[in-house]
Amino acid sequence: MAHSRYGGPSYTGAPALPVTAALVQAGGGPEKFSAATALTAMVGKKLVGQEVAKLTKQYGAEPIKSWLTVFDFAVKDALKIATDAGVTLPHGTLKGKALATALVTAGLDKDNTFYVEFMLDKALSHKIHEKVMDDIDVKFGADADTSYHRITNQAMYDLAQALGAKQVKLAKFH
Repeated sequence: MAHSRYGGPSYTGAPALPVTAALVQAGGGPEKFSAATALTAMVGKKLVGQEVAKLTKQYGAEPIKSWLTVFDFAVKDALKIATDAGVTLPHGTLKGKALATALVTAGLDKDNTFYVEFMLDKALSHKIHEKVMDDIDVKFGADADTSYHRITNQAMYDLAQALGAKQVKLAKFH
């Protein structure tokens, strides 16, 4: 199995477009997507506030601000690339904790370790994910891309724990 840029497996199968569509809808839609809005829609303002405070303490305020900016850009860029390639998202029906659980599950390898790159490959495709990473590197720099992946691994692991998925393991890259 091929490995991704930041560790963990790559996924080259069919994308989980209904989950992707639900995430985009939770975040305010393609033009107005906000990771903060999506996370709040999934697990509520209180848990998101606690997580942002935890991540800020762990990584610092500027990396967290960059993480959210890059996250928003990554989704919008991926949607543009997918649309240009003729991909049409279906209507997403998952909401709230069911959507959060689906996203965590999408990033799990066979050993229950969460890898953001595995999840992102499943969102639209490995090829689109790779292009988005290249675009992030150009727009924000490779360090911002690295930080985005590192912090998302930690945040999604924390989300899994908050959802009661205690079997989920944290990737070494966090």
